[in-house]
Amino acid sequence: MISAAAATTVTAHAAAAGCQVTYTLGSQWGGGFGANVAIKNLGDPLASWTLRWTFGAGQTIGQAWNAAVTQNGSAVTASNVGWNGSLATGGSTSFGFNGTWNNSSNPVPAGFTLNGVACTGSVTPTPTPTVTPTPTPGVPPVRTVRVFWLKPSDVANDQRYPDGIAKVMQEAQRFFQQELGRTFTLNSPVVEVVNGDQPRSWYENTPNCGEKYWWSVCNMQAELRRKLGLGAPDSRWLNVGEISAEGDGAGGGGGNGWVILSGHDADGAAGINGAMNRWYGGMVHELGHAFGLPDATSTDGTCMSASFYAYPNCHFSQAQKDGILGGRYGSFLS
Repeated sequence: MISAAAATTVTAHAAAAGCQVTYTLGSQWGGGFGANVAIKNLGDPLASWTLRWTFGAGQTIGQAWNAAVTQNGSAVTASNVGWNGSLATGGSTSFGFNGTWNNSSNPVPAGFTLNGVACTGSVTPTPTPTVTPTPTPGVPPVRTVRVFWLKPSDVANDQRYPDGIAKVMQEAQRFFQQELGRTFTLNSPVVEVVNGDQPRSWYENTPNCGEKYWWSVCNMQAELRRKLGLGAPDSRWLNVGEISAEGDGAGGGGGNGWVILSGHDADGAAGINGAMNRWYGGMVHELGHAFGLPDATSTDGTCMSASFYAYPNCHFSQAQKDGILGGRYGSFLS
């Protein structure tokens, strides 16, 4: 019997994410084999799942059960069937298949992704950065919300972007005060403009975080973390990043002390992509995720549901307020 298990937690999208996958080779015969794949969700609850991996020795999949499985070359995609798509935190499911091999080598796949999140090792928290008791010149005080506009190298500077993003953040600041009786502190200046190392097309077309939906924003987050020494999460600051890049995706989300948004949100904040209420509500929604809230399960009038599109006609429920104030970043509010 051959088995492989991998687990990790990652920040890259709108919710806390992590997974463990165990691939077990149950039986093997001339030209054929059977395998079982077990999935454990370590992150926020999932309503559906897609698992991907790549075979390394020409294996092919024939019959599968408990999952819809397709193969393109060596790349395999397995998605839930109707009854096993929902995975609670800590929840597990499994599926199996029969396949063919080359009668010489049948290695376990080297890596798996679940909904675009890599399962690549033991669960290891991001190291907590050291907190400096007194602010270093040029570095914002701790417990500040830092906001970045990353401008790709081939995008012209346009003051509408930092000015507009600042106004969106100030409206969100006002909303938190209204709802919670407390609010967060913004840096001064509110928006830090970061000149990107790469042209727009690089951020849009360089794979990162799995699905193309995430490429622009994950490439932005990686560059901000590298240049500015930011953690994910970071005990010093809650971070908001927007990039003037998007491509085929429409990436954006919040979680684990971060909001990461792509070109249409940056354009909206700059006043060139529709009514401002949509962008105010979207920022409140994603900041709710950054402060630790999950999506609401229905359009229920809270800003953590699709009701944020009707902003300012959405609110935080009492449970959501308690979740923010009692969460990792609750102490950032005063």
